[in-house]
Amino acid sequence: MGQWILITGASGGIGQAIAKQLAKEGYSLYLHFHQNQRAIEGLLLELKQYGGEYFPIQADLKQPDAYKKIVENIFTLDGIVHASGISTYGLFTDMKDEEMKDLWNVHVHSFMCMARELLPKMLSKQNGNIIAITSIWGQVGAAMEVAYSTVKGAQISFVKALSKELAYNGIRVNAVAPGAIETNMLHAFSPEELQLIEDEIPMGRLGRPKEVAESVAFLLSEKSSYMTGQVLSLNGGWHM
Repeated sequence: MGQWILITGASGGIGQAIAKQLAKEGYSLYLHFHQNQRAIEGLLLELKQYGGEYFPIQADLKQPDAYKKIVENIFTLDGIVHASGISTYGLFTDMKDEEMKDLWNVHVHSFMCMARELLPKMLSKQNGNIIAITSIWGQVGAAMEVAYSTVKGAQISFVKALSKELAYNGIRVNAVAPGAIETNMLHAFSPEELQLIEDEIPMGRLGRPKEVAESVAFLLSEKSSYMTGQVLSLNGGWHM
């Protein structure tokens, strides 16, 4: 039987790209989503051609106990890719408690709890991978996205610490930190604002979800067998 990978946020632009790339490479997948049932159904149809097994799991990770629903539906497991994400944009002083709680639960609390509960399945094999899809803003911080930057920074710290704890057990923990990627998260910006962003990026364009997916596939593969605790900066030279 092939390897099984859990992808959270599999209905999003980056999550779908990761699912397609990994299915193409022969992985079987647990596909977590929250409310975009149509996107998951379309994804499942598209993945059929690759001949693996693909199992959807619905859960709202804004709820502190929702991770348990995912965990109880996981049997064998070889890796976790945490691609779930929500964002907010605005002054920090205008942020509501509920918004900050939701950001924390989706990006950090659920991720940590899932990893804690699912690690025994990888420890029993003395092999596995955990990958966080974090953000350039977790590396450098962003005005108007203070809380989002904070939770993305927390993901990076978690990756670095957990990687040291698990290295001897054959489990690697890494992260991909995308810059501006062509997904729905950028829809809040006007064409003029997007152009300003592109002008700031040395490569002169936004990133593509497939490029994030290929980075994830690399980190899951034996090609990165000596890499752990690393953050791949996928941002077109925006931050080095």
